[in-house]
Amino acid sequence: MINPTEITEDLANKKLNVTRTFNAPIDQVWKAWTDDTLLDKWWAPRPWKAETKSMNFTEGGTWLYSMVGPEGERHWSRVDFTTITPTESFEATSRFCNEDGTPDSNMPTIHWVNVFKPFDAGTLYEATLSFDKAIDMETLVKMGFKGGFTMGLGNLDELLAK
Repeated sequence: MINPTEITEDLANKKLNVTRTFNAPIDQVWKAWTDDTLLDKWWAPRPWKAETKSMNFTEGGTWLYSMVGPEGERHWSRVDFTTITPTESFEATSRFCNEDGTPDSNMPTIHWVNVFKPFDAGTLYEATLSFDKAIDMETLVKMGFKGGFTMGLGNLDELLAK
């Protein structure tokens, strides 16, 4: 069964809302979101891949990774974890950056609230991405976020089915 990803825009409140179900228990879905070896297997939309440079999934910890394109090009991102409630939710702020993790002030800052709930025989994933400025949300959408994140969550579905 294919689980559709729903991404809705709330421009007035500078938010993107994401919903997706997975045919796997919360502990498996949670681990795929919080273990860098698993994240690297699904996070990037194909033919891109994610490569973690460092990850410390704790409150105050950071995930530094790059999206690597088919020609070897790299786009770096840094995720700062702010609040973690194991197997239920985590909040983080993500920024585009250089390979040392220094944020690019010309690119959007994204505040994530990720929630995981039991749903039938699987897991309901809900995310709220909020932005400091509406233009930042518009920029991310124009960069292909909706299609790319939908593809990544599809990759996660495949990984969970193994």
